[in-house]
Amino acid sequence: MKYSRLTKEQFEALHQEFSNFLASQKIDKKEWDIIKEEKPNIAEQELDIFSDLIWEGVLQNTAFLEHFSKQHIFLIQCLKNEMESIILKTNVDIDFTTQQGLLWLDSHLRSDDLEIIKGSKKYSKERNLEIFEYIKQGANISKGEIYNKLKSTLK
Repeated sequence: MKYSRLTKEQFEALHQEFSNFLASQKIDKKEWDIIKEEKPNIAEQELDIFSDLIWEGVLQNTAFLEHFSKQHIFLIQCLKNEMESIILKTNVDIDFTTQQGLLWLDSHLRSDDLEIIKGSKKYSKERNLEIFEYIKQGANISKGEIYNKLKSTLK
């Protein structure tokens, strides 16, 4: 398996897509029930293949990641061959995971209490695998609003 298996909740949300996936392999509901009962290892493989297909599509379309911690914010733009990042860091007793922390950030962008680091790096492995690793570490896929706002502000 390339990524990780979807959760039960994710499978439930993607029920129709999974049904279509099975249908594309000429497996109907009756046959799927038999496979689950009599060949659980085959059923597991089908779940893994479907999970990887879903992850591949999601990761291919991922353009931005965000990771918020108490005193750091990592904003990443996922380009074709590299990632560009804006990292915000403070030593002030503020928590960026709260609304209050984000309000503080907005009013302290040009403050000495905030360190802003911009950078870029080429992918050290396949793009989607590297993005997936960031997600496993706690990053969330975003639309890039904060990244783009900061990028234009910092020019």
